[in-house]
Amino acid sequence: MLTATLENLLNRGLPRSPRARELTAALGGKSVALEVGGLAHLHLASTGVTLAVSATPAEADATLSGGPLAMLALLGPDAQGALRRGALEITGDAEVAQQFQELLKLLRPDAEEELALFIGDVPAHELARGLRLAGGLTRRAAATAVANAAEFFAHERADLVPRQEGEQFLRGVEALREDLDRLEARLELIARRRATP
Repeated sequence: MLTATLENLLNRGLPRSPRARELTAALGGKSVALEVGGLAHLHLASTGVTLAVSATPAEADATLSGGPLAMLALLGPDAQGALRRGALEITGDAEVAQQFQELLKLLRPDAEEELALFIGDVPAHELARGLRLAGGLTRRAAATAVANAAEFFAHERADLVPRQEGEQFLRGVEALREDLDRLEARLELIARRRATP
């Protein structure tokens, strides 16, 4: 049931994107397996015209393995970062995996548009706007809480070093290191001069 819904959502986006149709045709007969933290397994295959989604493990040209958050990162702007951090593992044909990643990004459903199918355009837009506003408020509140906690631990409890003090200390260490390097070079020069007759 879930795979049929996902398949429907992905294929509904194909007519809207020429690049997605081009990729689907290029990937005809190829497939990718998504293993989400050992909990779920999805198999995506291109027929050349549409995508087929199944939860049955099958032979795939490429396999992407990782946790749920790493899989979500694939659809975001930091997909390469997730790969560099090792949060995702690719086995098989990396080019096929990259093409499927691009295809999934292009076919990512718009939540507001999907909601509009059920409750109408205006209510869906207002609900999405309210959620964006709430998300922005939540992010600002979280950033303020983190800044306040850092200030408390740095200034009130002295468990952390304030940023300015830390940077000043590091600049002092760097200057001391440079002075020691110069002193060592001078001592070597003096030693060489004394060694030469």
